[in-house]
Amino acid sequence: MICGSTICAVVLLREDGVALLQWRDDKPTIEDPGIWVFPGGHLEPGESQEAAARREFREETCYDCGELHRLVSYSRKELGYSGEFEIVFFWGQFDGKQEIRCCEGQALRFIGRDAVHLLPIRDYLPAVWDQALAAAAKPRPVRGAAPSISAARTKQG
Repeated sequence: MICGSTICAVVLLREDGVALLQWRDDKPTIEDPGIWVFPGGHLEPGESQEAAARREFREETCYDCGELHRLVSYSRKELGYSGEFEIVFFWGQFDGKQEIRCCEGQALRFIGRDAVHLLPIRDYLPAVWDQALAAAAKPRPVRGAAPSISAARTKQG
């Protein structure tokens, strides 16, 4: 991995809480060989973190993410890696329409949260997944939507 480069990844959730994971290539020259991760990669110069997450996710899965929500960020050292840079996670909802193809790694699979302990993973993956599930469960305002009638009445007194 490139020292000093931010990594951006996406937790893509189905409505039932199942997430898309990527099984990394089993090459000793790459970071995290042979383990399951959330798809993502390096931020390029001049690119926003969200744009990097979208680009990397598309390159690895052929899937165009809809709305992405910033979830959490960690320093690499906090997650047990060497180097001084950030790992940023976003989450989004699977649209159920687009085809997903494995363009990098050994496989892509939607995996249930209850089965993740059976896979080779980094220790942080379940915690990030749980944060995405909690964030997805929170009601979010619809962009451009007018306030509800009850909300309007409350504001008026």
